[in-house]
Amino acid sequence: MPEHSHSPDAIAARIGAPPGRGVLRDVVYGGIDGSVTTFAIVAGVAGAGLSPFIIVALGLANVLADGFSMAAGNYSGTKAELDNIRRLRVVEERHIARYPEGERLEVREILAQKGLSGDVLDQATDAITDNRENWVALMIEGEYGLGSVDPHPMRAALATFAAFLVAGMIPLLPFLFGMAEAFTVSAWMTGAVFFAIGTMKSFWSLAPWWRSGLETLAIGGAAALIAYGVGLLFHA
Repeated sequence: MPEHSHSPDAIAARIGAPPGRGVLRDVVYGGIDGSVTTFAIVAGVAGAGLSPFIIVALGLANVLADGFSMAAGNYSGTKAELDNIRRLRVVEERHIARYPEGERLEVREILAQKGLSGDVLDQATDAITDNRENWVALMIEGEYGLGSVDPHPMRAALATFAAFLVAGMIPLLPFLFGMAEAFTVSAWMTGAVFFAIGTMKSFWSLAPWWRSGLETLAIGGAAALIAYGVGLLFHA
């Protein structure tokens, strides 16, 4: 990843408008689950010896229904997180109004744990508590461990659904195009998707790209093997 600029203007712009957590988690979550669940259906139905038409029908139903379900679940979970942050802000505003000295001591303790002391600590405490918005923001981060940027439920939901839809369609393509040895091709393509998602994750982590890719491939492959094994139990 490229290093960001440390010019005064760039620093002011970046710190003044932090991006928050972004959609990386949502994309990886949706992509892996889309690939795993759709290929699990493909593997299970193929293991049972059913027709390609049934594989496509069940796979498409999974991509649309399960993808929407995951997006809705992520939306609800992210919105609950946002609602909790908003509730805590109201709590802190009420506490500041009713117990200003106690809340001021909390600010002082938070800043002290960040390494401030003496006159600097006193001045920083005064500066923070002179601005109600900054005071509440510091309490949300320091007392509750929550980020300063609110999550976006709809953005999280759309990112999850899009990733699920794209990754979930890959295992079905060989069957949609009527390819020979469709299941084998589907397995290889799905494995490539697992590895690609893992490799992508490595850009935001310290893990080597190949290790991250193999880890995701192992997780997805295990799910596929389980589904295929269950399908073999019902093979006529």
